[in-house]
Amino acid sequence: MAEARVAHPAEISAPDSATALRGLTVSAFVISVVFLAISMVWVYTAGMVSHGSQVGESVPVIPAIGAVMLLTLIAPLLRRLWSRLNLSQTDVLLIYVFLCVGVTCTSVGVVRFLLPSLTVAQYFAAPDNDLALLSSHIPSWIAPHDPAAVRGMYEGADGEIIPWQAWAVPLISWSVFLLAVFVSMLGIMTLFRRRWAEMEHLTFPIVHLVMDISDQSRAHVVTAFFRNPVMWSGFALAAIYNVLNIVHAWNPSVPALGRSYDLGALFTERPWSAIAPLYIAWRPENFGLGYLVSTEITLSVWVFYLLMRVSNVVSVATGYDIPGFPYDQQQSAGAYLALGIFLVWVAREELAGIFRKAASALASGPDDSNEPMSYRWAIISAVGGFIAMVVFAAKAGMLVWTASIYFGLVLLFALVYARARAEAGAAMVWLFPWYQAKRMMIYTLGSAALTPHGNFGNLTLFSVFMFLSRGYYQSMMAYQVEASKIASNLRIRQRAMTMWLIVALLFGIFGAYFTHMKAYYTHGTNILEGGTTEGGSRIRVVKAEFEETAGYLRAHVKPDANRAGAGVVGFLIAAALIVLRSLFLRFPLHPLGYAMVTAYGGPIAGPFFIVWVIKTAVLRVGGMRLYRQLIPFFIGFVLGHFFTAGLVWGWLSLVNEMHRRYSVHFG
Repeated sequence: MAEARVAHPAEISAPDSATALRGLTVSAFVISVVFLAISMVWVYTAGMVSHGSQVGESVPVIPAIGAVMLLTLIAPLLRRLWSRLNLSQTDVLLIYVFLCVGVTCTSVGVVRFLLPSLTVAQYFAAPDNDLALLSSHIPSWIAPHDPAAVRGMYEGADGEIIPWQAWAVPLISWSVFLLAVFVSMLGIMTLFRRRWAEMEHLTFPIVHLVMDISDQSRAHVVTAFFRNPVMWSGFALAAIYNVLNIVHAWNPSVPALGRSYDLGALFTERPWSAIAPLYIAWRPENFGLGYLVSTEITLSVWVFYLLMRVSNVVSVATGYDIPGFPYDQQQSAGAYLALGIFLVWVAREELAGIFRKAASALASGPDDSNEPMSYRWAIISAVGGFIAMVVFAAKAGMLVWTASIYFGLVLLFALVYARARAEAGAAMVWLFPWYQAKRMMIYTLGSAALTPHGNFGNLTLFSVFMFLSRGYYQSMMAYQVEASKIASNLRIRQRAMTMWLIVALLFGIFGAYFTHMKAYYTHGTNILEGGTTEGGSRIRVVKAEFEETAGYLRAHVKPDANRAGAGVVGFLIAAALIVLRSLFLRFPLHPLGYAMVTAYGGPIAGPFFIVWVIKTAVLRVGGMRLYRQLIPFFIGFVLGHFFTAGLVWGWLSLVNEMHRRYSVHFG
């Protein structure tokens, strides 16, 4: 069943000319910087030192949601105290966008993956692991080679002094690279923004969420959103869920749902035991945002999740009990590739008009006066940023063809993930085929093809750039397209929003550098993020990556036909779904649901199944009127979870170790 799109009030209201021209304000800038600094202290203490709460791993990031709640609640009071303290919805959401980009830089999937990738081969080098040989292929302008600086990063420095001189050139170099990736994504986003937002009218569930929370159109002392009892009922339900889990962690006799329920545990006999894991993850953010997603996508997510688990049962029953089968992540890589190609193909006419307009000022084409950048600059940014990425990698020692394919896949996956966020909410930052842009090249070509003439510099640099596909920097394109949608709804100048995003990135990158350097040289990465003597989870992942590469020195791996074949299968299934949906108007299965569930489907399959049942019943019984009336309940459900598990529990993790009894996962 497909339902009509529900327009947000901000989209259908006619703002006055002053609002239409509104851009950035000094107050928004100052508050954004202050909130980002507070957020980084929070991430430093809770995310790295105590390892209690990864508030930057949620979608949207917890500090951004907290800022929207706080500023919206106090805005009417500030307005009554002093007219100059007038924080409009525009100001609040500009601060929100700034924090989304800035906090993401300092969280677990960007700088915290990058910095260890530059030094782990040096620190853990030993005569029996060949890591020293790999580190010799990493040039000094992208990684420090001062032994004291590297050792201090892992063990803590004497006097907690940060060796900025050893790090200055590498950090500047990587800032240029990260900016090039960000600008390239901005250019690509600009080419697709109009089609997604104005022609296809995608729902942008996360934008809907923050627009509703920050709406001040009927504000008195408390805004209409925070006076809505339907919203508070959803908020209370999510809060009770988390409170019961917290109390249960201290007293197991108190009943609680826990984080998930594994239905696969009910099947104990082979081959049905192979259906495990088949679980329902109790993630309120996925329940709440899933209500805003089309039932075609929610149906597709749980149907394909069930099919994936049943396929494993069939393989065991027929004697093909292969480790890793059915290769979900590899199927997702193929599906993302097919969807990326399809997104380009279906927009070919608009893209052709854009290229004609960019080629000549006299050429007719779509108006770009209120786009994030002119179409000419969008093409220059997309292509120029990509070329800059490849040149950077080539200068470091990576082969041009390897870098071109790898970065091309990273950007294509970013485009599809941005589409998933725009169309399906996708309140999970890892909901893309993470690691697969690199892995699928190894599975398809084998390691020998990536080491021509025995030169391991290419593979070494491949491991350095692993952070792009294993982390989630590519999720920035989703925040970009959501920020553009916010600008469109509030009639903010699109180009002002573009500059605002770049400013947020720069503050985020340099703030992340300082935050991580402070933590590393004060405590040492060996004991941060739950580590004991050899680092926490990020260090272990990066170390395993380089040890695997070093293993190719002794024996190359051949192409993996099973995993490469799974990628082909994923491509074909997604392509078939695309064709079927074009041939049959009401075909119920959506290729995006298949791509999402194979990427990281467990945490969304259960919530999407339940919300599909609820939404289908609501639409059949009460139609669109009842559907709209219940939206505040589900938004409140999301907000209650983010407030209780993110803000309250996240701040408590700063002062004690209660979090170790009840950990909350947003990613």
